[in-house]
Amino acid sequence: MNSHKDIINKIKPELEKVISFFDKEMQKIRTSRASVSLVEDIEAECFGQKFSLKQLATISVSGPREILIQSWDKSYIEGIVKALEKNDFGASPLVERNLIKVSLPTLSEEFRKDLIRLIATKQEQAKQTIRRWREEAWGKIQDGFREGKIKEDDKFKGKDELQDLVEEYNKKIEDLAEKKKKEILE
Repeated sequence: MNSHKDIINKIKPELEKVISFFDKEMQKIRTSRASVSLVEDIEAECFGQKFSLKQLATISVSGPREILIQSWDKSYIEGIVKALEKNDFGASPLVERNLIKVSLPTLSEEFRKDLIRLIATKQEQAKQTIRRWREEAWGKIQDGFREGKIKEDDKFKGKDELQDLVEEYNKKIEDLAEKKKKEILE
């Protein structure tokens, strides 16, 4: 017999995945400081296949606004540079032998506003995913009630617990977004 608690507990891992994905998305958004996470997942084409930069090079940060990408093979450099140029984060890659330097310019006010809008969009997408999980769980609770597997009291307890859970996860999203906004506005 499925209780409302079983149904709610089944969506918790899915909500955790939403938070984890959102956190990774926030790490990819540029702030005024250089970070490996800005470039490591950018895909470059080499030998007709796509690879993330972390598969093709060692990536490090040298100073507050410079990222160094040390290619493992000279033949990767052209693909890496093209991929970096496609990703518009306001920096042009500079090649010195096997080393690619990416110097990040200071963020313009306009670019900061664009980043804040991007955060808001990703935040809304994450919240929509959480709402979909809530609706799915609520549907299962209602089905259980209609089938006589869940008592009416438990149906309403389930609805309240589901709402509390959604608010808890929405708060986590809000906190991650606010933290990123502060970094951008620094």
